[in-house]
Amino acid sequence: MSEAVEILVVAPLMPFLMDALRGQYTVHDRLHVSDPAAFAAVAPRIRAVVANGEAKVPRELIAQLPALEMISVFGVGYDGVDVPAAHERNIPVTNTPEVLNDDVADLALGLLLSIARRIPQADRFVRDGEWLKGPIPLARKVAGSRLGIVGIGRIGQAIAHRALAFNMEVAYTARSPRAGLPYTYHADAKSLAAAVDFLVVITPGGAATRGMINAEVLQALGPQGYLVNVARGTVVDQPALVEALKAGVIAGAALDVFIDEPNVPPELRAMPNVVLTPHIGSGTRQTREAMAKLTFDNLLAHFAGQPLLTPVDA
Repeated sequence: MSEAVEILVVAPLMPFLMDALRGQYTVHDRLHVSDPAAFAAVAPRIRAVVANGEAKVPRELIAQLPALEMISVFGVGYDGVDVPAAHERNIPVTNTPEVLNDDVADLALGLLLSIARRIPQADRFVRDGEWLKGPIPLARKVAGSRLGIVGIGRIGQAIAHRALAFNMEVAYTARSPRAGLPYTYHADAKSLAAAVDFLVVITPGGAATRGMINAEVLQALGPQGYLVNVARGTVVDQPALVEALKAGVIAGAALDVFIDEPNVPPELRAMPNVVLTPHIGSGTRQTREAMAKLTFDNLLAHFAGQPLLTPVDA
């Protein structure tokens, strides 16, 4: 029966996931965008949607799919999916938690080290022959510094665990204190920022966190402080960040995510006190393959009448 199942892919996916999907289902790849007329003809037969973490699956699209049974997201974030609209119709949503924790935490520490020790800038310094003219300016020590984590879920805790190896003093903010964690809790991002040297953002995206890291938080972080964002671009007020970097309100930033990816403001790209990466938090082959397998296995479980592996509750 599964061979006859028709699914809609709403975002670019890794080739190994697309190959697996096409081997099991009839796949309509972004047909709703490329050919709306053809999509209207097949929409009544679509039984599943496959998205990535940046994809949009709004209420309007869900309403166009009367036979829709589930939405499987390739990614831990699902803020582009209208989960309440799906749940109103008893349509489950799944994502791929856990399998990317290590990669995102590794990148967060890598970005922190990169901006503090100015590793990309030092690489360019050597390549451009500047070393021949004299030594590079001194950088910022990481070991023993104070780390603030905005969001202390699985990835946030993995970041904290890594930071302990650098003898960093760890604090965090979340909706409420987490029992059993040995780190200092702050009630909000502003209070946390005022108490740390490095502020790492790893809270979920969505309306509840939009613009959470605003001008006030950046002011609290201060001229010796650094921002690292491996969450969602929406969590940071990007124009406020640009202004803070221009004015020296904070010392620097390392960013893996942006508001309008892949468009990055020219001001950020030109700044010497910024490190930029192209949303590669889970960007290793091993992890992307594990995410693809979990995305695919959730679909298999659903159409086999078995419990979903990683359903989204909220």
